[in-house]
Amino acid sequence: MRPVKLMLATATLLCAQSLTANELATSVKADYDQYLGALFEHFHRNPELSTIETETAARMAQELRSAGFDVAEGVGGTGLVALLENGDGPLVMMRADMDGLPVQEQSGLEYASVKQQRSPITGKEVHTMHACGHDVHITSLVGTARQMAQRTDAWQGTLMLIVQPAEETGAGAKAMRADRIWERFGKPDFALAFHVSANDPAGIVNVTEGSPYAGADSVDLIIHGVGGHGASPHQTKDPIVLASQIVLALQTLVSRELPPRDPGVVTVGSFHAGTKHNIISDRAQLQLTVRNTSPETRELLLSGIQRIAENTARAAGVPEDKLPEMIVSPDFVPPTTNTPELAQRLKGAWSDAMGPEVVQFRPSKGMGAEDFPFFTVDPSIPTVYWAVGGTLQEWFDAAEQGGPAVAGHHSPFFKVAPEPAVRVGVESTVVALMELMSAE
Repeated sequence: MRPVKLMLATATLLCAQSLTANELATSVKADYDQYLGALFEHFHRNPELSTIETETAARMAQELRSAGFDVAEGVGGTGLVALLENGDGPLVMMRADMDGLPVQEQSGLEYASVKQQRSPITGKEVHTMHACGHDVHITSLVGTARQMAQRTDAWQGTLMLIVQPAEETGAGAKAMRADRIWERFGKPDFALAFHVSANDPAGIVNVTEGSPYAGADSVDLIIHGVGGHGASPHQTKDPIVLASQIVLALQTLVSRELPPRDPGVVTVGSFHAGTKHNIISDRAQLQLTVRNTSPETRELLLSGIQRIAENTARAAGVPEDKLPEMIVSPDFVPPTTNTPELAQRLKGAWSDAMGPEVVQFRPSKGMGAEDFPFFTVDPSIPTVYWAVGGTLQEWFDAAEQGGPAVAGHHSPFFKVAPEPAVRVGVESTVVALMELMSAE
């Protein structure tokens, strides 16, 4: 049995012994008006780049300790693990990522970021921005901590709040796992997370029973040729022509080899070759991103890339010892896959507590990836990762009528409606935690 920790009440929140939809919404709205709104603006004004989120981490540690949590700092770099023990019951994890992006903000918001940092990647001073909504995530995590600390009579078990660094580089979750997070703090019985979405209307919870985020591989193809003078192509094996043929042939992988209802993406993002107008190089390099939602699709795409590259070279007469090299980065990100039974359970809880009109399934049209699976795949932990709408309906309506387009994530024009996004973030998280940790 885990020991019970007595919690001090937070004056700005309503004391509650049980969870009702109206009471929860009222309490979260009051906390947003009195505290969380200003906290969100603070985080938005002060984004920090991946792996150097020192000020953000310090402020989050302060906020979570103030709510009554035991906080361990410096986990996997700047990461935090905050625990609230409340008797015998499940260990439930909720994660929020905290890093910003090297983007100069052009949102026009009064509280827009003007901050700059020295990039740990390039060493150069760059503008920084919360261009992906991680400020919503960490503000909502603070709101969740404050709500759950007020409701210890209504739940039991151990609540684990994770503040994760470096999601944008794909390194943060892996670094926290390498720092033995489960061995040190306990392996969760359930793992939860959400992402604010510019593609969803503010006020909704968007959840799927399948894969909300794709897996991603970075692949390099080194195309070898025989160089020579541009005036004598017959004496060469032109790697630029060969690489161009490979780029075009790769488009058939998804369209002709992957079953039509199975999603996958093969994108050539970079093509480098040659040094001068009249020189045929002996080498070209392609850089690819490969996306999937299942191990079977991943294997089909990766094996297909290698087969197409090698056999296109063979057809061009390239000798066997000069066939293309395929290098798959070890930094593979698995697909984020929700546990169907758990997703169904939480959908029911959200519908009951927040209204069935709030809970929707709006499938993503892209194949974005997330490093959250490094927490949940090995060992396998029942998981739900959902989306919270961040864009006011009036912004969508204005865009349809010829007004400004709704900016997507990572854009310098990205913005969310903070009040509904943070409020629904807190409400949906508290409802999910109460469902999994109910004292009844």
